[in-house]
Amino acid sequence: MKTKKKAGIWMDHSIANLIDLNTQKHSHSIVSKYTYNKKEAALNRSKSLVHCKERQMHKPYYKEIADAILKYDTVLLFGPTNAKTELHNYLNTDLNFKDIKIDIESTDKMTYNQQDAFVKKYYNN
Repeated sequence: MKTKKKAGIWMDHSIANLIDLNTQKHSHSIVSKYTYNKKEAALNRSKSLVHCKERQMHKPYYKEIADAILKYDTVLLFGPTNAKTELHNYLNTDLNFKDIKIDIESTDKMTYNQQDAFVKKYYNN
């Protein structure tokens, strides 16, 4: 029987930390290109522009995370913001993810060690 590849991804709108349960360590972090300065600049022009700009700038961030998720059979998305839900909705539009089990959990901000412990505990229950 094939061993299931499991991962956890702690994320907010600026960074995603990938924890590979098989190697039991942080694999890598993915950083959004949409910075606070870009948001402020867009806000000064127009509020409706900010919403459009956020979508446009988050799409490559979500795409990069999605590419990493393709290597796993089951993935836990967790973190303090609604970025995990936005990513989940993004993944639901792509049939490549239909066989990957994706769970979502809300958490507070966490250190790397807390993130690792959370993923290990989640999969051991």
